[in-house]
Amino acid sequence: MLVRREVMMKKSPVNGCFTPQKNIYLFEKLLNLTKIVDFDDKMNISEWIHSREIRGKATFSIDDVKGAFAERPSKSINTELSRQVSRGRVQSVYRGFYVIVPVQYQLKGVVPPAYYVDGLMDYVGKPYYMGLLSAAALHGATHQRAMKTQVMTVVPRIKASGKNSLLDWNYRQEIPETFVMKKNAEIGTLRFSGPELTAVDLVQFASHVGGYQRVATVLAELMDSVDMGRVGELLPFTTVATVQRLGYLLECVLSRQDQADALFQVLKMQGFWNSILLNNDQDRREEAPANRWHVNGNIDIEVDDL
Repeated sequence: MLVRREVMMKKSPVNGCFTPQKNIYLFEKLLNLTKIVDFDDKMNISEWIHSREIRGKATFSIDDVKGAFAERPSKSINTELSRQVSRGRVQSVYRGFYVIVPVQYQLKGVVPPAYYVDGLMDYVGKPYYMGLLSAAALHGATHQRAMKTQVMTVVPRIKASGKNSLLDWNYRQEIPETFVMKKNAEIGTLRFSGPELTAVDLVQFASHVGGYQRVATVLAELMDSVDMGRVGELLPFTTVATVQRLGYLLECVLSRQDQADALFQVLKMQGFWNSILLNNDQDRREEAPANRWHVNGNIDIEVDDL
């Protein structure tokens, strides 16, 4: 005798359809689970980092994270960020400032400062430009490269935390904005000194780039890009002694007579200038030939073969 087993049916809360009782139980359980709300259902810090990355935001500060996760204690946030750093997902490049490591740099594990320096300087609230040897390389003078990315900003000095050994901080009183150029970087914009400002900075900050021999070698490549008609506009941002030394290098070392003559016209506008040493760290050389720049050539300079 065949016994027909009846499957209990009842109306489901979904569309008023009839479904087996067991399916209703499973559906209601799933529905209740989706109503449970706790922190794990929200975006975690790793997901938050990813969401910034896909929207083109390559950097963030600790304050950004605390603002996004206000309900989490600071200790928990710091622990998670340290975990992300140890995994190589982000790098702490300045006190309280992080850069998301993009795929192309994950193998090396080091993100070049040009990738994030614009965001970093916005974070510290200072104007800046990439200068000296770093800027010279952007203008094609690549024979002498800096081991670090040289950044010029204004005083007071930044309290470097030691977290970033790839940045070389340099300081001046004021940024001559009309001599700062901009270009699109991998992320955002990169600011760097134009060729005229780069040439002046190299002489003024010669000790920061390895001395006048190195300066002369870089100038030999850079000066083809310099508009001598604009150099006079830089006088408010440099010293007369810097102009004297630049003129001496152009005429007496690099044999760029036309550019030296143009610069001398700028110098004559100052009316009077003192006799100076080329290198203040060396004694005066009495047998050094006299020159119109009143610069005592107290060191020997040989330009490297380019």
